[in-house]
Amino acid sequence: MKEFTYTIKDEQGIHARPASILAKEAKKYESSITISKGEKTVDVTRLMAVMGLCVKCGQDVQVEIDGADEEAAFEGMKAFFEENL
Repeated sequence: MKEFTYTIKDEQGIHARPASILAKEAKKYESSITISKGEKTVDVTRLMAVMGLCVKCGQDVQVEIDGADEEAAFEGMKAFFEENL
């Protein structure tokens, strides 16, 4: 299992469009990918669940990756967050 913490830099937080792109990106990998804010953890492939976290600019999220291709998924997700969120 691999994980990283990321501080959201997008001034609108994780809203519909980036959440949709995030879910699509996560579906490229075989590994299970979850995102957590506070006590709440959701599967990043579930668009409405990700939006339900109500992540705002400046808040930290924890991303956890577990599975057969977790190394590639870790690198891909980390790059996605840095480029898009």
